[in-house]
Amino acid sequence: MGGLADGFCVKKATFKEIKLIPIDGIPLVKPGDDLPGIIIRTANASKIEWIEGDILVIAQKIISKAEGRLVNLKEINPSKRALELGSLTQKDPRLVELILQESTKVIRHRKGVLVVQNHHGVILANAGIDRSNLEQDKEQDWVLLLPKDSDLSAKKIHQELFSKTGVHLGVIINDSIGRAWRNGTLGTAIGVAGIPSIIDLRGRKDLFGNPLRVSEEAIADELASAASLLQGQADEALPVVLIRGFQKQTPSIPASGLIRPKETDLFQ
Repeated sequence: MGGLADGFCVKKATFKEIKLIPIDGIPLVKPGDDLPGIIIRTANASKIEWIEGDILVIAQKIISKAEGRLVNLKEINPSKRALELGSLTQKDPRLVELILQESTKVIRHRKGVLVVQNHHGVILANAGIDRSNLEQDKEQDWVLLLPKDSDLSAKKIHQELFSKTGVHLGVIINDSIGRAWRNGTLGTAIGVAGIPSIIDLRGRKDLFGNPLRVSEEAIADELASAASLLQGQADEALPVVLIRGFQKQTPSIPASGLIRPKETDLFQ
């Protein structure tokens, strides 16, 4: 085990198993907070030692809070289109206006549902805008937007963590997103840095020597989903999970690499 001058401990990973370790004690995050610093201090308090290749899965909500992506609906004037969609979906037209501003395309809508494609190609309900786990006024008017660029947010955190610890830590920003043909939400990677979001397995052989022809593994989504089991959806207060033991020696690919190109999208 080696030590850095500032007291951080580093050792090489030798695991043949994957461990998920929640970083307990992350405080409520406020706009402008130094999130990498908060994560490091909280991990140090729990005697967590960083290992080269560790991956941090960070809930989108605390990224958005630190980046000041809070909006009060009282400040929003809905457009004609937002008023129309608000009537069709029975949603607050001020919220619909924000959804439209955060989106490039309305995919589907009906009463109570508005599914869109956001500016980074992710298809999700309400452009990911959420009210849960926010301190509210009496009218419940505060909402939280997704980061402006989740891949860029992940990259900045990845770089800051390395500068503070001397360890290359993969970063995944995850959010709970619904799926088209299945009930329930699933932890999904919307920002990735320091690890590949997807691995191309085409050309490799299966157990019987048959070459794989179309297989690509969305490993960032798999890791994001695993971490979300610990993060929870309600009052668990565990927005950061450390994943240890997962090793893929391939170049870093951002979450944008998970978006299917328009020319191969058969479902829109």
